[in-house]
Amino acid sequence: QMQLVESGGGLVQPGGSLRLSCAASGFTSNIYSMGWFRQAPGKEREGVSCISTPDGSTYYADSVKGRFTISRDNAKNTVFLQMNSLKPEDTARYYCTADLVVECDAWEDDDYVGPVEDFGSWGQGTQVTVSS
Repeated sequence: QMQLVESGGGLVQPGGSLRLSCAASGFTSNIYSMGWFRQAPGKEREGVSCISTPDGSTYYADSVKGRFTISRDNAKNTVFLQMNSLKPEDTARYYCTADLVVECDAWEDDDYVGPVEDFGSWGQGTQVTVSS
């Protein structure tokens, strides 16, 4: 099994920055991609960003392009999400994911809703609140 532990959430003013981290442990040798989903109260879950393990290719939702940057440290099985120019609409619970079967090009498909049981893992989430 694989475990994902997120950190780095918090309260920040509009225009501020936060850096989320996600450390994977356990069975991590076959991870194809890692990324972040978010969900705000009353809203659908949204795929935010992804980075593929084989080639480092990335995906960003249109809503965060130019403001968020995803990166990884393969040696530590850790992925980071640098979030700049934060807006109130970025307020949500952010979940780290690790997928054992798909790379980030799958995130372009609206039908992709994250890794399914036995083929990846989800973290418990970390809250990001953007408010003055």
